[in-house]
Parts: sequence; C-alpha cells; structure tokens
Amino acid sequence: MLDVAVARARILEKFSAGGSETVSLADGCGRVLASPLTARLSNPPVSISSMDGYALKAEDAQDGATLRIVGEAPAGHPSSLTVEKGTCLRLFTGSQIPAGADMVMIQENVRREGDHATLLSAGRVGQFIRKEGQDFRKGDILVPAGKKIGPRDIGLAAAGGHIWLPVSRRPRIGVLATGDEIVLPGDPASPDSIVNSGAFMITALLKSLGADAILLPVARDNAESLSAAIGQAHTLDLLVTIGGASVGTYDVVRSTLEAHGLALDFWKIAMRPGRPLMFGQLGHTPVIGLPGNPVAALVCSLVFVAPALRKLLGQPVPEEMETESAVLGADIGENDQRQDFVRCRLTPQADGQLPLATPFSSQDSAQLNIFAQSQALLIRAPFAPAEKAGAPCRILRLP
Repeated sequence: MLDVAVARARILEKFSAGGSETVSLADGCGRVLASPLTARLSNPPVSISSMDGYALKAEDAQDGATLRIVGEAPAGHPSSLTVEKGTCLRLFTGSQIPAGADMVMIQENVRREGDHATLLSAGRVGQFIRKEGQDFRKGDILVPAGKKIGPRDIGLAAAGGHIWLPVSRRPRIGVLATGDEIVLPGDPASPDSIVNSGAFMITALLKSLGADAILLPVARDNAESLSAAIGQAHTLDLLVTIGGASVGTYDVVRSTLEAHGLALDFWKIAMRPGRPLMFGQLGHTPVIGLPGNPVAALVCSLVFVAPALRKLLGQPVPEEMETESAVLGADIGENDQRQDFVRCRLTPQADGQLPLATPFSSQDSAQLNIFAQSQALLIRAPFAPAEKAGAPCRILRLP
C-alpha cells in the first residue's frame, strides 16, 4: 500500500493551472484571481477631510483663536480658494483639502458666529486629513494571483478602478457514483438500496471550492453502463468515480477504465478510511477513484481531490497537508500500518490553549451522522503508539 504523502505528491504533480477568463466585478465573488490585480488609481485620489469641520493652517490652531471663514467646499465640489493665515474653509466628510490648509478642526471644537470661527481647542498638522494614496497608490498590488475573491476584495478592486477581473476558469469535474444498489434521494428503493449521498456530498465540496462540478448519472455494475459514463471523460478536467474500485466480483470500475485506455498510476494506499483509492490518466483526463463508503469518499476528497482542484485553479498548494496542533481529549489506542484519519469533536479551551480533539467511539466509514457532528480529523501516523488524554496531536479541520 502506498504512503499517503507519496500518493498525494504523485497526484499533484499531474495537475497545473487550467486557463483563465474575464468576468465582471459583480460576478467575481467566489472566483479565484488568475493574475495580480493592481490599482489603476490611488485611494483616496486626493487628500480629503475625514470629518465635518474647517480646513486651516496648523500654525493658527490655537485654543481660543478666531479665524475668518472664506467659503465652503461640500464633498464633490472642491474649492479653488487658498487658505491663508488667519482664515479657514468650511469642509465636510469627503471634501477635498484646499490649497494652503494642512489640518482640519472638527466642527464640535469650533464656535461659529457669522463668518468667523472660534477654535475651542488646539490642533496639529495632518489632523483629520486622509492623505492622497493613504489606503493604496496607483500601481500597488491589491489582490495577489491565486486568491479566492471575497466581498472585501470586490470592494478593494472597485476602489482600485476595476470593473473586469481576470479569474481562473472553473475546472469541469465529473462525479460518477457506481453500483447497482445506488438510488437517488427520494426515489423508490428496495430494502438493500443505498442513497447516493456520497456523490452529492463530493459535488457540494467541489462547488464550494470553485469547480464546475457535474453530478453524472449513476453507472451500474456492468461494462456497458460504465462505458457510457466514461465516454464523457474527454470533456472534463478531472473525473472522480465513487465505488467499484476494490477487489469484489462486481467492482468493475478499474477494469472498465483500463479497457478504455486508463494508464493506472496506483491503487490502494495505507490510509483509513480510504484504502481502495485509485489514480490514473485516461487520455488527457486524470481519474481519481474514491472508495464507495461516503465518509471514506469525502476524507479522500479532502486529502487528494481538493488540493488537485486548487492546482487547477492556480492556487498555491503546500507540499504537506495543512494541519493544526491540538490536544487529545481522550485516550487512544495504538495504530496499525495505515495512516488514520479519526473523526473527532473539537472543544475550545480557555486562555488561548490548544483545542481538545476527542475521537468518536465509532469510526465506521458509512456513518454520516457522526461525520456531520465532527469538526476535525485526528491524524495518526502508521504504527503510532497508544496515547493518553492531554498528549499533543495533529488535526485536519473539516469544512
């Protein structure tokens, strides 16, 4: 059985960024930026007032000083007047700072009588002024390539003068569940039928990560049905199959794929859940064969499929899984030759201490209820010794 890290590396080396397209700013949220986004203008584009008040020279900003008001400049209507010694100009939030002024006195600290303003406190240079380019300057990189664009990035891009965004093309990933026993949710079912939960779960994960994930019709346990589904693979950036890749009499996915030209890279890894994982290349399309049990299928998707998708999207992918430190919340026994991904609850601790990771007593790879209650996977190395509660551990957070 292949080591998990080796299998992950062998999968990832077959993937690279899959091209880009341009979308409107309004449609950019959730997409992955394909190239760095640079500012087309500075923000603010000129120096402006951050408060309602009066623009003046700092040398005049003495407690009790009285200045002559020479005019006013609402936001969007800059004044051509120059503030001279002994004068001030009425401003509002967002007003451009007039020539000659180097500070703003907020209106709460001014008593106005006609065209004169008496200062009720002293001031300093730069007070309540947002300087030109204070946020960013023209040419600055606003959003790096490979970042998934969020609402704040949309606001930043808009402020930087962008209406179109270069984004990674959404990879087309087909998700193919297999098996005579598989039925769709809500369909009539026999007592031994199994609802197609795994395919819906994997498709949801891939869509949440930015893929154009396509739920393919269920393929039955015969070469004809599988061949019809496999025929669509040439239109995909990745084909993900679920089930049928083990060694049972009716596990015909691997043999059917090989009959269609699959170049098998590996099959079976030292992992629990998820030993019968398959990877190969069908023409130009990579194929990842997941185990049939839904928990195993999603765990393998998090470890292998999700990072492959990130590479297709042009996002950076670390060499190792992005795990976190935690503390065991209960005793745990020794491990065997497989790397274990144990479903667990996370309990926050006070004073910034690491969270407690408490494994569920049952780890059956078909129990979705326990999986849904889990916050993380406790990762245990092959042949790890028994550990007591309180021992340090590593976890992979679940989405």
